[in-house]
Amino acid sequence: MDDYGRIEKAMAYMVENAARQPDLACVAAQVHLSMYHFQRLFRRHVGVSPKRFLQALTLERAKCLIASSASLQEAAEGVGLSGGSRLFDHFVTLEAVSPGEFKKRGEGVTLTYGIHPSPFGAVLVATTPRGICRMAFIGAAGIDEQLALLESQWPRSRLVLDAEATQAPVEALFGGGASVSSTLSLHVAGTNFQIAVWRALLAIPEGALASYGQIAQVLGKPGASRAVGSAIGANPVALWIPCHRVIQQSGALGGYRWGVARKQMVQAWESGRHAAKESESEPGRLSLP
Repeated sequence: MDDYGRIEKAMAYMVENAARQPDLACVAAQVHLSMYHFQRLFRRHVGVSPKRFLQALTLERAKCLIASSASLQEAAEGVGLSGGSRLFDHFVTLEAVSPGEFKKRGEGVTLTYGIHPSPFGAVLVATTPRGICRMAFIGAAGIDEQLALLESQWPRSRLVLDAEATQAPVEALFGGGASVSSTLSLHVAGTNFQIAVWRALLAIPEGALASYGQIAQVLGKPGASRAVGSAIGANPVALWIPCHRVIQQSGALGGYRWGVARKQMVQAWESGRHAAKESESEPGRLSLP
């Protein structure tokens, strides 16, 4: 089992057993490592300690974040839903496929794709010359399922495997060394409503959560919570378009295209990383080991 496989297994174990708060020794034993080596491995690949990750796995925390997200409207207005939006430390510009591009169905377009490891399982990343068009977790059906979905959206395009060319966005997320130093572009196909929802998701700050109803309110369609949920389920770019930050008003996770357990892991990872950044920025504040 490789390092990312161990991390994924450990996080899945913590999600399943969060109620009893397993200690470091117990979690390390699940991946057959000493506490010392597991702690170092987890911090290196996840960016936070196992203890901080475990503390983020609570329903009460989710409820509090929902209650404190009243500023979502202000955040959305601040970035401008009609244009590019800011996503935590990096600028992310979401560009919709034009009607002409949609009609051509990818004719004359070369799609570059690669498969990359992550703490949450392997991901496929595909790009057009204008930006990332797909980032998806590879499920039990394997890579063929994701390639088939990619080809169904761009049936006349030419697919080229080049993992090196698609590595940077993954490394920027998981701290593998590279970073996105300029605007990161997303080039996605969707209805006008889907595009509006995806842009609204970019306005949710790292470490925060919003409800389906709050997203609908931001879009000026307070009765469209179900339609918002459908648009979120169609999100073509996992993580960079943060659909994992949307949960039910009650604090329950709701669904997730790539599995509810994975959604909980991503939320806890992001919350812990955000908390670590906050503690580092406040002199004299002690951070958790």
